[in-house]
Amino acid sequence: MSKYIVTSALPYANGKLHIGHVAGAYLPADIFVRYLRLKEEDVIYICGTDEHGAPISIKAEKEGVSPQVIVDRYHQSIKDSFAGLHIDFDNFSGTSRKPHYDLSQQFFTELLENGYITSKITQQFYDEQEARFLPDRYVEGTCPHCGADGARGDQCDTCGKLIDSITLVNPISKVSGSTPVIRDTKQWYLDLPKFTPQLKEWLETKTYWKENVRNFILSWLNEGLIERAITRDINWGVPVPLEEAEGKVLYVWFDAPIGYISSTIEWAQKLGKPELWKEYWLDQNTKLVHFIGKDNIPFHTIMWPSFVMGQNENYIFPHDVPANEYLNLEGDKISTSRNWAIWVDEFIKYFDGEYLRYVLAANAPEKQDNDFLWKDFQNKINTELNNVLGNLANRVFSFSKKHFDGFVEKPTQLNELSLSTLKQVKELTKEIDSCYKEYQVRKAVKTIMDIARLGNRYFDEREPWKVIKTDKEAVQETIYTSCEILRVISVVMTPILPNFMFELRKIMGLTTNAVWTELDASPYPIKLDNIVQIFHKVEDNQIEEQIKLLQENSKANQEAEKASFQDIKAEIEFDDFLKLDIRIAEILTATKVKKTDKLLQITADIGGKEIELIAGLAKAYTPEEIIGKKVVMLLNLKPRQIKGILSQGMILAADDGDTLSILTAHKDVKTGSVIG
Repeated sequence: MSKYIVTSALPYANGKLHIGHVAGAYLPADIFVRYLRLKEEDVIYICGTDEHGAPISIKAEKEGVSPQVIVDRYHQSIKDSFAGLHIDFDNFSGTSRKPHYDLSQQFFTELLENGYITSKITQQFYDEQEARFLPDRYVEGTCPHCGADGARGDQCDTCGKLIDSITLVNPISKVSGSTPVIRDTKQWYLDLPKFTPQLKEWLETKTYWKENVRNFILSWLNEGLIERAITRDINWGVPVPLEEAEGKVLYVWFDAPIGYISSTIEWAQKLGKPELWKEYWLDQNTKLVHFIGKDNIPFHTIMWPSFVMGQNENYIFPHDVPANEYLNLEGDKISTSRNWAIWVDEFIKYFDGEYLRYVLAANAPEKQDNDFLWKDFQNKINTELNNVLGNLANRVFSFSKKHFDGFVEKPTQLNELSLSTLKQVKELTKEIDSCYKEYQVRKAVKTIMDIARLGNRYFDEREPWKVIKTDKEAVQETIYTSCEILRVISVVMTPILPNFMFELRKIMGLTTNAVWTELDASPYPIKLDNIVQIFHKVEDNQIEEQIKLLQENSKANQEAEKASFQDIKAEIEFDDFLKLDIRIAEILTATKVKKTDKLLQITADIGGKEIELIAGLAKAYTPEEIIGKKVVMLLNLKPRQIKGILSQGMILAADDGDTLSILTAHKDVKTGSVIG
């Protein structure tokens, strides 16, 4: 028995899960794991959320909350979505937990001590308006390689090439919208070129890898590896374990894959066997298989193996990296920014999650990009699952129940048609076995449905509804052979439709936990019981509703973006502006106003004088969050009584309808400084 560790790329905890994610890295992995368990292999399926990086910080800043709030929200959302699709991990962790911090810092320290990390003064974009360095994802611009707009400071999604952020053309800060300047900063770099000989030697053994993966890696190696920054100036992430690097964190691309090990350690601890993880990660016979989308190929085939090569511990290397291509939606690229996506949490409100498993498996983007179409979804459920497999089960079970009270025995001998049919089924199961081994899920689905079609043809050719009048034994043979076909399907389709096959096996009185070896077993006699219709058709109105929702949600998102720009108010004279007395004020105290849910009573220092005011900030800020902040305040607004308190000023804040953010001074300007 082999040992396997199967992983899926850690999903970013900054948004919900959509079907493109599922098709690329999660469903194929879950199917492979379930197949290995059918074969009674020793396998653990490990994952977790990627909880660091600029996207999470950007969202947190936009909402005015801490990054941990964003992480916790989406960790649970993603976890619930996986559960709705019956994607089952042995452990689903997260990278903002202390054990992960400790292990990531250990990886960094050993790479540094072993001579694979160097430090140097480098140039980085700096936002003067916000007085902060900008990590790569805080900057967007035109790609210097292909000229595509909207390229991030770390990678261009159009051409797939990595980018040194300061080479972006027409850079824009995502924080302030201003043009950033370039300043010097000290960073630590992973010396990737040092690993080139080892990487080439290791990759030469991977002749069995998918062609798209090998080609991607070889192009990288042929172009020559370059040093890559392993630290960054940002306040959310794993702290760099060096005194001189205070305020810096490890780059998310570095700490994320280490999450596979830290999640496995967490798994072992939960089992009460804290050393058990070593029996997998330190056993060189263990096969480590990473399921990812094609955008993650370099990180799992070059970066991650390099980290491992630089460690003192003899961790295993990836055995295989079956990266998939992209899934499109209704002929267009999935876009979260345009809300052109099918979100898993929404899907499972309308349909059984296993319907999505089936269609995504049948359309798996294994060798090229593929498309999800709602009409095709309906067609596959209705004409394949329902009309082929469901029809076979319904007619066989109902006929058996009607004429034999659901009792199925194995005949003493079978005629030529029955024998040849079962022989064909056996040959097809061998093909399915090979498909699962080679991650060919699409072909596996097709072959399984071929078995179901074969069963329907056999049943039609035997015409039991006619023969029952003259030859009851012949009909019993038909029922037995048909049940054998369904029994085989209940095993080989378990990786794709675990719950539906569980129900099928329960009806047939089989042990509900299938194993591959039972394909050659004979559990007869069996008693069919509690016969129910397993699959149900998807109606036209259901599909029309989903297409309408998709279009409306995307349109609403676009209109909301347009509506975010509010018309400028009527022009005023400069003298009118000079009438406003706006100053920097420091908040000294803040308490909630009793019997209200949004008002705070505040005292503020406006430069040698204290005033009192009421501000509607309680839903966005706790008193503790704003005490000590230097805020922008309008002072010469006519005072008014609010809840019995004379409010003598107004704190200025931005409100986009979803997020309220007070305006603060980013530099240590004196209290009372005049703005104008």
